[in-house]
Amino acid sequence: MAPRRKKIYEGKAKILYEGPEPGTLVQYFKDDATAFNAQKKDVIDGKGVLNNRLSEFFMTGLTNIGVPNHFIRRINMREQLIRQVEIIPLEVIVRNFAAGSMSKRLGLEEGTPLPRPIVEYSYKNDDLGDPMVSEEYVIAFGWANQQDLDDIVSLALRVNDFLSGVFYGVGIKLIDFKIEIGRVWDGDFMRLIVADEISPDSCRLWDAKTGQKLDKDVFRRDLGSLADAYSEVARRLGLLPAQGAPLGKPTLIN
Repeated sequence: MAPRRKKIYEGKAKILYEGPEPGTLVQYFKDDATAFNAQKKDVIDGKGVLNNRLSEFFMTGLTNIGVPNHFIRRINMREQLIRQVEIIPLEVIVRNFAAGSMSKRLGLEEGTPLPRPIVEYSYKNDDLGDPMVSEEYVIAFGWANQQDLDDIVSLALRVNDFLSGVFYGVGIKLIDFKIEIGRVWDGDFMRLIVADEISPDSCRLWDAKTGQKLDKDVFRRDLGSLADAYSEVARRLGLLPAQGAPLGKPTLIN
């Protein structure tokens, strides 16, 4: 039997285990779906399998265009090997169209195009509901300095350019998304890289023609099957056959 791995951290959608080599972790994708800061919960059979593959797809694409990230390789259907990073306690949100909390705050109709991509920050703290914070807060509380923030914005906008183009090519509008950023050290030199995951769990995705939601809002707002929505994203990106198996038994294309 394989030795029992040491669990490092468990979140709402993933578990991190100690990696096989120093400086690495194994990231396991769960089938759990949560919304409203985990007040709404369910288990969606096969969701973790798809998010693992989708995140691999996007992180590999970022690597190919020179955007540094934590992904090393996929291990199996639910796990991937990643670099261990020091996570900056911020969710970095990039918005291309008004939706969700921005629409509520500003009274904008969902889907309203924004004059330019807008980068926002929320403080990663589930107990507080991940409140929005300004750059002034980030610097004052020492979560990041001004140079870090400049680098974070640069990374976030490069990710936005890449994802927007990929999704546009398959008939999907990238409304907004969130990423996390981590610090890694090469000797005494520190650099920032994209971490966590990129999947329909962390993006707001609409069909470009119909406006049909293909992301976690399907679960949040009881708009139908989350399994079908995520499978549709994977099919359009060529990660599932055109007439793929049900999400519970996804036949992913390598």
